[in-house]
Amino acid sequence: METAFTRLAGIRYPIIQAPMAGVSTPAMAAAVSNAGGLGSLGVGAAGAAGARAMIRETRGATEGPFHINLFCHRPAVADPAREAAWLRRLEPLFAGYGAAPPVALQEIYTSFLVDDAMQAVLLEERPAVVSFHFGLPQPERVAALKAAGIVLMSSATSLAEGRAGQAAGMDAVIAQGWEAGGHRGVFDPALPDERLACLELTRILARELEVPVVAAGGIMTGGNIAAALAAGGAAAQLGTAFVGCPESAADEGYRAALLGAAAGQTTMTPAISGRPARCLANRFTGWAETVVAGDVPDYPIAYDAGKALNAAARARGEFGYGAQWAGQGAARARSLPAGDMLAVLETELRAALRGA
Repeated sequence: METAFTRLAGIRYPIIQAPMAGVSTPAMAAAVSNAGGLGSLGVGAAGAAGARAMIRETRGATEGPFHINLFCHRPAVADPAREAAWLRRLEPLFAGYGAAPPVALQEIYTSFLVDDAMQAVLLEERPAVVSFHFGLPQPERVAALKAAGIVLMSSATSLAEGRAGQAAGMDAVIAQGWEAGGHRGVFDPALPDERLACLELTRILARELEVPVVAAGGIMTGGNIAAALAAGGAAAQLGTAFVGCPESAADEGYRAALLGAAAGQTTMTPAISGRPARCLANRFTGWAETVVAGDVPDYPIAYDAGKALNAAARARGEFGYGAQWAGQGAARARSLPAGDMLAVLETELRAALRGA
């Protein structure tokens, strides 16, 4: 089971539980790390104080290494006219649940690019691994984190982004395939997306880069992990596979959709948050099929509206407006405790490697 990544991160198995903001929890991360994988927390939506609390709670439940993920998106550019038009467009949806849209929208998440408080938390708490999504932090932030002994990773959806991560000093690069659930990690959503599949992107990055490559996107089983390793990956990152775990923070509607017929269809939409993200097909994504991306406010300003709509619908028992992020392998989701899931994946991986 030893690979370049297991040596780098100090873990037994080349399996990473993805850092899903709003879904992964300290209990989940600790269970995965205790079972020999790399547990993870997405703290981009938590703020510095929230991130510190999550890190400390996880550290109190595991002696193993774990992984913290941050958002490096360009800070949002407010456009009052576009935001007002978006709220007017959403008004009938809110009205259907006896609610009104917000009067105005806010930038609800702070990009790590301008979050000095989050940088201070990382330097004080020193998690074993930190990764970046949507882009890369400034060289001085990277230098300080590396000097603190933290292993750094960045997401890449293309060879150009992978090369940028390596040049910036990343110790590993995550190959995020088009199949992956949640937000596309593209550095600039205004540019064309190559939409490379996970295994093909992994092959390209493994061939062209000198740092270990982590495969991500549609990976649900130990057999899928074996395929990722065969493609040149040094580890695999799984998100959707862990959403149904009891340690997950996913709500009852999200769980029911993931473990039901809805898991058979996912779609990529910018309408929920302002950036393209893969979600289970639901009422929100169905409504968004006619939305032009340019009409959607910047990320994460649009997410302020999306979260308010979801809250209004949930109050009336409707869960179909949630950010039910899921990859294309969602139909193979299982509901197991996170530590048991890691053990099953490890067993399946060994069987697949023996079969090869």
